Amino acid sequence: MPLMCSKIQFMDKTTLGSSAILGIMLGTVFYLSYLLFEYPQNLALQRFPVGKWMSLNIFTWGVALCCHAACTNFAGLFVVRIILGMCEGSITAGFLIVSSMFYTRNEQTLRVGYWFLMNGTAQIISGFISFGTLHIKTGNFEPWQWLMIITGVLTLSTATAYWFLFPDSPTNAWFLTLEERVNAVLRIKENQTGVENKHFKKEQVIEALLDPKTWLFALFSALDNVPNSLTNQRQIIVASFGFTKFQTTLLSCVDGFIEIVTILSGVQFASRINNARAWIGVIYFVPNLLGVFLINLLPWSDKVGLLFAQWVTGVGTTGFVLALSWLSAVTAGHTKRITVNAIMLSAYCIGNAAGPFMWQASYKPRNHIPWVIIGICYTICPILLLFIRYLLSKENKRRDSEPPDTTYDDVYIETLENGKRAERKIDKEFLDLTDIQNRDYRYVL
Repeated sequence: MPLMCSKIQFMDKTTLGSSAILGIMLGTVFYLSYLLFEYPQNLALQRFPVGKWMSLNIFTWGVALCCHAACTNFAGLFVVRIILGMCEGSITAGFLIVSSMFYTRNEQTLRVGYWFLMNGTAQIISGFISFGTLHIKTGNFEPWQWLMIITGVLTLSTATAYWFLFPDSPTNAWFLTLEERVNAVLRIKENQTGVENKHFKKEQVIEALLDPKTWLFALFSALDNVPNSLTNQRQIIVASFGFTKFQTTLLSCVDGFIEIVTILSGVQFASRINNARAWIGVIYFVPNLLGVFLINLLPWSDKVGLLFAQWVTGVGTTGFVLALSWLSAVTAGHTKRITVNAIMLSAYCIGNAAGPFMWQASYKPRNHIPWVIIGICYTICPILLLFIRYLLSKENKRRDSEPPDTTYDDVYIETLENGKRAERKIDKEFLDLTDIQNRDYRYVL
């Protein structure tokens, strides 16, 4: 958890937002690259050791951040943003895989929230670093170039820590004894998802593609992240309120603080209240809608009111975090989980890539059209959460009415004991069955 909560791996997003006020606007390129490489990254995470693969990607990512400072034209920036997007695809997917291997389904909600809210911490730290770089006067070496060098070096140090310290699974975690490793595997038996399976199963991919909840979560992810273009626009919008670059950079820290508080409180509620993920997500979307209304209706002269309204629209990030952990908790089968994670994160990229096109110069300064689109997205997303909950609840009731499923109760594998072949029974929970194959599986709500 300390390594997953390391703030550095999220700083490429915040440097993109900070750099927008300093002169760089290449968000769409980043997310299109992320989209193209998302599924290959997920396949690599299944094939190679998770910790080592992520550390290589973080190292490449750090080098690419540093290379930003050497770019003198759009072509150079285009290439390094593609590399960042390519590497980014391994992080969230890798974290979801590791969270499912080490923690129970209820614990996953908290853990996913913990490492995701560090995005807010990174935003605060990046805001202060950006504020500092604005005071650097080094001739032709611009402040945004210093920002990239500093965050790049920090990312390289994180990659080193990941290579030596981040475990690939509970079975080889260096900080656990042999007995603790066994207990770590047994304690997640209730998930009925197993630990890890390096074999690619085509039938699980097909099942993931035919499963309605996969596409409902993907639609939610895409719509919820169209407004995420605000990450790169917030500082520009705040600057348009009349604040200076120095003030705008410091005010961006508030966005990070709001993200930390709201995600932390949201996942705490979700882990303490049984089967309430969808309802809690819906509640956290209400402030977003309020903020959208205020931004559209308040007079342009009310700069403070507009600023607070924009801050309020950051509360709904909690909904995406809950959906991310929820999808992982209601999907069994290692290849299937890899596939649905890739689909949801690809939809995340589509939403983020499409969002920047809303912000046209003709809509300034009020940007009514983008804010209306954001309001529509924030209206549909909570409805989708409730519909997903309805479908999963209906499926649980159907399974409760079915007779016990004994299809996989007597599965044995051959082992060698003292040079002789023997058979050993395998618990159903460790057979790498999907949530559809295992009729004893019940979806958390």
